Amino acid sequence: METRLARLYAKGDLRIETAPVAVPGPGEVLLKMAAAGICGSDLHYYQDGGFGPVRVREPMIPGHEASGTVELAGEGVTLRAGTLVAVNPSQPCGSCEYCRIGMPIHCLEMRFMGSAMRLPHEQGMFREWLVVPARQCVEVGATTTPAEAACSEPLSVCLHAASRASEVAGKKVLVTGAGPIGSLMAAVVRHFDASEIVITDLADAALERAKAMGASRIVNVARDPASFSEFQTGKGYFDLVFECSAAAPAIQSAIAAIRPRGTIVQVGVTGDVPLPLNAIVGKELHIHGTQRFHEEFAVAVDLISRRKIDVRPIISHSLPLEDAVSAFTVAGDRSLACKVQLTF
Repeated sequence: METRLARLYAKGDLRIETAPVAVPGPGEVLLKMAAAGICGSDLHYYQDGGFGPVRVREPMIPGHEASGTVELAGEGVTLRAGTLVAVNPSQPCGSCEYCRIGMPIHCLEMRFMGSAMRLPHEQGMFREWLVVPARQCVEVGATTTPAEAACSEPLSVCLHAASRASEVAGKKVLVTGAGPIGSLMAAVVRHFDASEIVITDLADAALERAKAMGASRIVNVARDPASFSEFQTGKGYFDLVFECSAAAPAIQSAIAAIRPRGTIVQVGVTGDVPLPLNAIVGKELHIHGTQRFHEEFAVAVDLISRRKIDVRPIISHSLPLEDAVSAFTVAGDRSLACKVQLTF
């Protein structure tokens, strides 16, 4: 048996190929993949060959946010054939010093599917058939679509980001960047009862989707920067910021718009950026990093399954695997696309 897959060889070199499919062993399942989203990191691999120090150094199958249907279960697996599952791409080792103290996100031997951080690279999920440990599969609700289920991973990222803030309920929240993560971040803080959610971006299409996801106000800072300046008067307006753009101007404007002793959760990633240290010190700000997720994955699947968080507004395009190059091109156009998914 063979599977078709998308394999990235270098910047801009994505090829549709075939490869053998393994038989699931004990504790494993064979999945017929259904939908897989193109993430910002996938785009960086395709457009730039990587991001920061993480570079594509050997052929790699991208993709780490996906859903599939159980086709065949190995020995000891209770998942039944035909079950739709979301696939958790995170595989902490469970035995290093950080896993032992309850911090598996910082596992020293972390294997994360579709990632070029390690060598050999961890192969991802842009393929028709996938054998994976059953413990990485979470069953979704009966009425949940494969496209919705494939959004479990990015929603998990946002749920973990929210956990890095001490409190969300009743807070005035700013989200900078209205891409898929920023829009999901708006939905998460709405779910956690933020009193006000303002989201900024440079693209109207992205902002409109963010509004559908729960933003109470949207601001195009490229077209109307003056409308954001009201939040920067005095010593700022917002209690809490989720910075999802990783753009230096957005970070600087967020620092100007947050109240003293407010909290900034840095969600977006990039290379080095200049920071206004005097403002950070003078306002006594709390700045938290956030990455990945752990227990939040099952929570995300549950919230999506019950549509407590409706992810459908961010899903803008679905293209078949054979059109993967076109899908990456569309995903790179923020005026057109939000979450682009491959289907199988």
